[in-house]
Amino acid sequence: MQNPRAILAKYQIRPLKRLGQSFLSDPNIIRKIIEVSDIRRDETVVEIGAGLGVMTALMARRAERVIALEIDRALIPVLHEELKKYDNVEILHVDALKYEFRTRGGATLKVVGNIPYNISSQILFRLLEARDHISSMVLMFQREVAERLVAGPGSKTYGILSVLVRLYTDPAIVFNVSPQCFYPRPKVESAVVRMDIPEKPLIGVDDDAFLLTVVRSAFSKRRKTLMNNLKASSRIGLRHDALLQVLDSLGIDPARRAETLAPEDFARLSNALSRRQFT
Repeated sequence: MQNPRAILAKYQIRPLKRLGQSFLSDPNIIRKIIEVSDIRRDETVVEIGAGLGVMTALMARRAERVIALEIDRALIPVLHEELKKYDNVEILHVDALKYEFRTRGGATLKVVGNIPYNISSQILFRLLEARDHISSMVLMFQREVAERLVAGPGSKTYGILSVLVRLYTDPAIVFNVSPQCFYPRPKVESAVVRMDIPEKPLIGVDDDAFLLTVVRSAFSKRRKTLMNNLKASSRIGLRHDALLQVLDSLGIDPARRAETLAPEDFARLSNALSRRQFT
């Protein structure tokens, strides 16, 4: 396995602060990510943030195809040179936020990556939108964000991302990663999260965009009741009596706060509110 520092020195490249670049340099952590990803010979993997191609090379030995995404133009020739012996690797100079995570022929993807922490939530939203085309995700997050993703109802860290991730995936923090495992060292702790996406969700959601509206509205002011937050939302657009009827039909106390509702409760609530809007 190539040493990231040696590759940087070889090509006289310095990590870019504006992109939040910290290259994973611990070979044991890289191997653990590969193992946790459980890549099989017939699978296509999309790697977010291919960087110097160290992890890309290991995945290429296991997968049928690896699509390596990298936003830093300076690293593209490095990737081509370091990965030239792997004919199953496609290197793309692209922003992961603009990449279309959908495949031809109905095949599903595995997504792996050490994603930029400053846009991790945005990337995760994009991935969840494309979940029908993804079987699992193994991603590195700032530890604080990782803990939010797996948080349950009643927790101080339970919020919008928690609801969506737990509703659409089966998430778990598989291991934590120390700053000393990166070059340059970040100022925060990290964690690797695996999110398996079931073929059939426990509860179907009628309208993903509306669900996001409902969840965001419900959490808009954490100290206020669910009823008050929903009533204040112009995008939901229902009056007190109509909201009360919907909540009562679901057995949800309007005086509850958003953080007490399970992800499944939000799915049912979103579906009921959406249907009520058009009646």
